[in-house]
Amino acid sequence: MTQKMSVTENVPSIWNQAGGLVRSSIRLVGAALLSCIVTYAQASPGIDSLNYFFKEIRSFEAAFGQEVLDETMDSLDHGKGKVWIKRPGLFRWDYEPPEAQEIVGDGDRVWIYDIELEQVTVRNQQQALGRTPAILLAGSGDLEQNYKVIDIGTQGRFDWVNLIPLDEESGFTEIRIGFEDNRLRLMELLDNLGQRTRMSFVDLKENQPISDSIFNFVPPAGVDVIDESDL
Repeated sequence: MTQKMSVTENVPSIWNQAGGLVRSSIRLVGAALLSCIVTYAQASPGIDSLNYFFKEIRSFEAAFGQEVLDETMDSLDHGKGKVWIKRPGLFRWDYEPPEAQEIVGDGDRVWIYDIELEQVTVRNQQQALGRTPAILLAGSGDLEQNYKVIDIGTQGRFDWVNLIPLDEESGFTEIRIGFEDNRLRLMELLDNLGQRTRMSFVDLKENQPISDSIFNFVPPAGVDVIDESDL
């Protein structure tokens, strides 16, 4: 009988510090974006967009593309799919083949389904996110408590903000977020190994109704389920 690899070895890199969930530099996953308002003495287009995004956007839907680069900027991995986010605490990222996955946060648990391996891993959502960049994306923390936020100006069409993790154990050295007309368009994460994960978002829908059923995950019949939600 062929031995299956744990699905947690094939999950996006943003989870790689989340309680040992994943190996690094495979993919980036985003998660539910909670209301987290940041206030600064000096306003800028990037900071204003960051504040607007966390204060005003209650739901978010988009198609995304993703690429992982090594320290020499050679491509290691790429993928694409669709993301749904609903505040507070709900998210779903569906990756297309050839490495098809579904990653669903229902507010209590995170479900990671590797379709090819026919395997589902379940984790407590709060514990799974920990103090990683998923705090930013999944809404389990205050930006100012976890990051130094720096405006890095406008480059081309995009207004950029750089987030420097205050926790040296986060696994990432910086997270750059690019906005265009107050809309999230780009994210770039640099990890401690020098690998860079880039994400782009298109076909955005903001503050449009999203059914809660999108975030209800039921493991398909016959798949292996590894329940680590009580660990």
